[in-house]
Amino acid sequence: MSKVVLITGGSSGIGKAIGEYLSSKQFIVYGTSRNPSASPKSLFTLLQLDVTKPETISEAISEIIRQEGKIDVLVNNAGVGITGPIEETPTEEIKKAFDTNFYGPLEVIKAVLPQMRKQRNGLIINITSIAGYMGLPYRGIYSSTKAALEITAEAYRMELKPFGITMTNVAPGDFVTNIASGRYHAPVLEDSPYKKTYSDTLEMMNEHVDQGEDPIKMAKAVYHIIKTQNPRVHYIIGSSLQRVSIFLKKILPDRRYEKMLMKHYKLNDE
Repeated sequence: MSKVVLITGGSSGIGKAIGEYLSSKQFIVYGTSRNPSASPKSLFTLLQLDVTKPETISEAISEIIRQEGKIDVLVNNAGVGITGPIEETPTEEIKKAFDTNFYGPLEVIKAVLPQMRKQRNGLIINITSIAGYMGLPYRGIYSSTKAALEITAEAYRMELKPFGITMTNVAPGDFVTNIASGRYHAPVLEDSPYKKTYSDTLEMMNEHVDQGEDPIKMAKAVYHIIKTQNPRVHYIIGSSLQRVSIFLKKILPDRRYEKMLMKHYKLNDE
C-alpha cells in the first residue's frame, strides 16, 4: 500500500516541492495551508490547517484518518521567518514566531502520535534550518525557534523509539522560496543605532534567498529519508559553505567563530 504523507505548509516553497515530488513517486499526499482555496491548482490534496490553532490540526488529521485509515509520515514544514535587531523586535512578534515555528509543530506531532502508536510505526520529519545551529545577527529569534525544535526533537526521538516511531530533523540552508516576502521584518528605524548594519544585513539575506538552491533538492532529501530504514538524527541540506559553517562552529573557539560571522555580515567588532 502507498504511504500516506502529511505535509504542513504545503501550498508553497519547500512544502509544495516535497508534496509534488512525493506525489510523483506514488505517495498519497495531504498538504495543509491556512487558506487552501488560494491554491486551486495544487497537484495534491490541501486541507485547511493553522498550526497555531489546535482545533484545525485535529480536524485535518481526523479527516486524513477517515479517508485513509492511517498516517505514515508527518513532514513538519510550516514556518515563518522573522528578522530584526532583537532589542527592537516587538515581543508580540517574537511570540508569534515561536507559536508557528516551535509550539505549532509540537501540537501537530501530539495530534498524529495516537494514530502512529496504534499503527506501531510512523516517521516524523521536522524541517528546521541551518540557522538553528548558530545565533545569526538580525536573525536571532528565527535561529532560536529552529534551535528549540532541533533540541526538543532529539529528546522526543528517544521517547518515541519504544513505540516504533522515528523522528528526524532536516535543516535546509537557503532555497529559492517566498519566505522573504512572508516573514516579519522589524522596521529599519531612522534613529536606530542598528540602522545601517541591519539594513545591509537584510539586503544580504534577501540576496541569499534569491540566489538559493532549487527546493527540489529538499524534496529528494525527504524522499531518501522516507525510504531509509533507520534515518539519522540530523540531516543538513545546503550549499558547501553552509555545511562547512556548521563544522567550523564545532571545532573553532567561540570568539574566533564569532569574528568570522561578524566579518561575513560586515559588522564592526568594537
